[in-house]
Amino acid sequence: MSNLDDGTIVTVTSKGKTTILQEFRDKLNIDTPGRVQFIETEEGEVVIQSVKRPSEVRGVLASEGEKEERSATMDLRDERDRDKQKTDEKNGLSEQDG
Repeated sequence: MSNLDDGTIVTVTSKGKTTILQEFRDKLNIDTPGRVQFIETEEGEVVIQSVKRPSEVRGVLASEGEKEERSATMDLRDERDRDKQKTDEKNGLSEQDG
């Protein structure tokens, strides 16, 4: 590896592997072990972005009021209960009948 005015040169192995230097991993917030995504721009340049772990993005889409962590199983059970309640109401059944 050598530093030039135009950037940093790294070696690519015969298997296509290379090393992302520590200074770039720090700037891009790339954890080790970690994952990165290569994106080609319209200009033909390749951009490297850090890929977040699923545990880091869990709950991001939840509303601000929902801070409680729930498992997917719990969410599916709740959805199933709501569906059953709707079906029972549609068929004229109550919890006492079922």
